[in-house]
Amino acid sequence: MISCHLRYVIDPKKLREFEHYAKLWLPLVEKFGGQHHGYFLPGEGANNIAYAIFSFASLATYEQYRLASFKDAECIAAFQYAKDTECIISYERSFLRPLLNA
Repeated sequence: MISCHLRYVIDPKKLREFEHYAKLWLPLVEKFGGQHHGYFLPGEGANNIAYAIFSFASLATYEQYRLASFKDAECIAAFQYAKDTECIISYERSFLRPLLNA
């Protein structure tokens, strides 16, 4: 299993737009066989940092999801929403190997 950890720098004036964007992606990751662990929005502390974590069975299945997402109408619409609203300033993607209780 591989987990993708996303760290977003968001426009704090567009938190509502980012939250809408996040809600779009929750079912989309699962549509392509992943498990979404949620988005984590600003609370206390920095008002412009958000996170997301989701997992796929392997890096290869994640790569299949990425390729498919660029052709899927719902994913394209979600990408376009973020672009149109400019709610995301930047993001970083890291891949982690989870250690789970057996």
